[in-house]
Amino acid sequence: MQEKDWKEKLTPEQYRVLREKGTERPFTGEYDLHFEDGSYYCAGCNAKLFDSGSKFDSGCGWPAFYQTAEKGAVVEKVDRTYGMMRTEVLCGNCGGHLGHVFPDGPRDKTGMRYCINSISLKFEE
Repeated sequence: MQEKDWKEKLTPEQYRVLREKGTERPFTGEYDLHFEDGSYYCAGCNAKLFDSGSKFDSGCGWPAFYQTAEKGAVVEKVDRTYGMMRTEVLCGNCGGHLGHVFPDGPRDKTGMRYCINSISLKFEE
């Protein structure tokens, strides 16, 4: 899809986060404290990313998951912006920016914390 197509499809805030690698403010996203049963999909292309069973309250201010819905659902990329070294998480299908992953998740699960922008997601029961 061309960037002009993304601009037509997404809201300005979705475009800022998904296509320009922005971040929503912590504790403001629709899915931060959302714990209904269902699945989370990419707001850009509707690819399945996470299941509600892997969601947990990390206290970070963004939705957090300890694993993806399936292998290849996301792509990880080194992010050296803002003088930090982090791992960016992108949609495995459309390449939209979702957030970052950190190795400080639940130790009894995968140990990972996928910290995802709510605006990058759509939820379906």
